[in-house]
Amino acid sequence: MITPFIRTVLGDVAAGEIGRVNYHEHLFQVSPLLPGDELTDEAASRAEAAALRASGFDAMVDATPVGLGRDPRAVARISAATSLKVVATTGAHRDAHYADDHWLRNLDETALTALFLADLTTGMPPNDDGPPGARSTVRAGVLKAGIDYWQISAFEQRALSGVAAAHVETGAPVMVHLEFGTAAHEVLDVLEAFGVRPSRVVLAHADRNPDPGLHLDLAARGAVLGYDGMARPRSRTDAELLDLTADVVAAGATVVLGGDVARRSRYESYGGMPGLAYLGRRYLPRLAERIGHEALSDILTSNAHRWLAWDVR
Repeated sequence: MITPFIRTVLGDVAAGEIGRVNYHEHLFQVSPLLPGDELTDEAASRAEAAALRASGFDAMVDATPVGLGRDPRAVARISAATSLKVVATTGAHRDAHYADDHWLRNLDETALTALFLADLTTGMPPNDDGPPGARSTVRAGVLKAGIDYWQISAFEQRALSGVAAAHVETGAPVMVHLEFGTAAHEVLDVLEAFGVRPSRVVLAHADRNPDPGLHLDLAARGAVLGYDGMARPRSRTDAELLDLTADVVAAGATVVLGGDVARRSRYESYGGMPGLAYLGRRYLPRLAERIGHEALSDILTSNAHRWLAWDVR
């Protein structure tokens, strides 16, 4: 019998041995949507990863997909230096993150599938400056797609198709960026049509549409709810997210938690705030008071492990 595994940048780990997981952060990222907020400094990102580790997390998903400044060998060095297990990501973000002439837009579904499969099984290229040539030995462990606000562009549809095909071949877990939590059922419909079970899909940013009824409908289909909007009081307060989480967990939904801090101006090590440690240091103690330590442990370990573990093929 093959033991279910999670693929990290330093190698495969048994699913039960990865510890407490932050499902969504970024160590490196460059996007035209975020000018001046690039994450490109290895030393600063290493310090931020160390702070995340010290805040009580054993592992994180680096959710930066293809073409947005990935640096897999630097991520592997950071993981080794901080003892923070890191799962890297392949796939494509929503349309708006790529310039009109970005090389990724030229790939059809077959080429996208091949690209994502190579990242998962052979290794990611050393950088995302252009179409892959040489590849590193650092492999991705998560597939990601993204859609815009209540729409799926032609490029996003191709990416969803490529992600689904790569999942069906490998069993790697899937994450989908939802813009303000919209079109969640529609995304699940698309992926299910390609053979991806909802239980293998995290709906990232579901909490930015904090509707517990909708979330329980999604959970009834088997989907994993990705909550990551903490420390953003201009849109949703932590108090609202605590209420939402308590409601859906009490009703049996499967939730995973991350920070998705994602910007230089929000990283303490880059001179901003609140930093990657905010989730563990500030938010989780409050959540534990609401739902109890056992339920919180399930979110950070059991729920995340089940999602991240590759289906044995």
